[in-house]
Amino acid sequence: MSTDPKELEKRMHGAVDAMKKDLAGLRTGRASVSLLDPVMVEAYGQRMPLNQVGTVSAPEPRLLTVNVWDKGLVVSTAKAIREAGLGLNPAPDGQMIRVPIPDLTSERRAELVKLAHKYAEQGRVAVRNVRRDGMEALKKAEKDHKISQDEHRHKSDEVQKLTDRFVKQVDEVLAHKEKEIKTV
Repeated sequence: MSTDPKELEKRMHGAVDAMKKDLAGLRTGRASVSLLDPVMVEAYGQRMPLNQVGTVSAPEPRLLTVNVWDKGLVVSTAKAIREAGLGLNPAPDGQMIRVPIPDLTSERRAELVKLAHKYAEQGRVAVRNVRRDGMEALKKAEKDHKISQDEHRHKSDEVQKLTDRFVKQVDEVLAHKEKEIKTV
């Protein structure tokens, strides 16, 4: 554990980035290549991420295409997209798979908002875990007489300000995603 604020900030930043990546996978009715990131394809006797068997692109706002490199994997790739729980219905067309993005129903929008809140809470928890680690490191440093009580108090305030800043960032990202889900 580190008492270095730069190290703690780096870890909190990583937690927020992980949450942003999770949120990017949520469908907002607009085609986004990151939508297919969680899809795992059964290929060559193992499960592989979709981006290792083909190229994903978004040629139109409501359409994704997957250009599968190995013609023998087209069927298993389409099956993986269909079964990924994203509510998508891929249509193979030679070596290319067309994935139309259907309109979102109000029920689906509500589910996506709930899921976005869940991801945001996981992000907040991750940031708070980094805070806890930093505070424990400060307590240990004070106990081992490496820092004074005043220094401990000052650094604890710094860690708390850092935590507040990153939790606020999580909330802002969530608010943006929620608006995106509701207005598309």
